[in-house]
Amino acid sequence: QVQLVESGGGLVQAGGSLRLSCAASGSIFSINAMGWYRQAPGMQRELVAAVTSDGSTNYADSVKGRFTISRDGAKNTVYLQMNSLKPEDTAVYYCNADLWSDYVGNVFWGQGTQVTVSS
Repeated sequence: QVQLVESGGGLVQAGGSLRLSCAASGSIFSINAMGWYRQAPGMQRELVAAVTSDGSTNYADSVKGRFTISRDGAKNTVYLQMNSLKPEDTAVYYCNADLWSDYVGNVFWGQGTQVTVSS
C-alpha cells in the first residue's frame, strides 16, 4: 500500500505565502514524478506543477514565477512553495505521485488540502 499525506494548506491573504508538503510512504520501489494539482469549486482538476526524478519541472502558466516545486528524493517528499498568492489560487490542492510499487507502475493521490486566499 502507498499513502500520500499532504500538509500546509490554510487561509492566507492575497500576496501572502504558503508551503505545501506531501510525503509518500509504503511499499515504494521508485518514484518517476510527483506533482500538485488543484480543483476549485465547479472546475476541473488542473495541473499546478510537477517534478520528475531527474529534477525536471513543469508549471501551469498561471503560477509560473510565483510557485516553486521541489523534491527530497531521500524522504519521498515533494514541496510546493506558493508566493504572491491570489484569490484565484483558492482551491483544494492534491498531491500526485507516479511510482513503482510491488513491481507495478501506478498513480496515487493524496486526500487534498484546502488553500484559501482572501482578497
